[in-house]
Amino acid sequence: MKKNFIAIILTSFFFVLSFVVTAQTDAPPPNPGGDPGPGGTGDDPLGGGAPIGGGTLILIGLGAVYGSKKAYKLYQENQEELED
Repeated sequence: MKKNFIAIILTSFFFVLSFVVTAQTDAPPPNPGGDPGPGGTGDDPLGGGAPIGGGTLILIGLGAVYGSKKAYKLYQENQEELED
């Protein structure tokens, strides 16, 4: 029962966190300038200036949680061998 409770709490936390991190403001995006066609000015950034920070942070955080869980589970399985 305790494992189910912890899983529900963690799932709820990450679900709410995803909305908080990706919340947008009402401000319109800035004008990127330049010609949007294929014959543009040539000084446009690669990727069109798309932000990657929020998704990267979430991905790294979830990877760290997953790795920690796997390491803890491995430690629990081998605890008797480590104590000897």
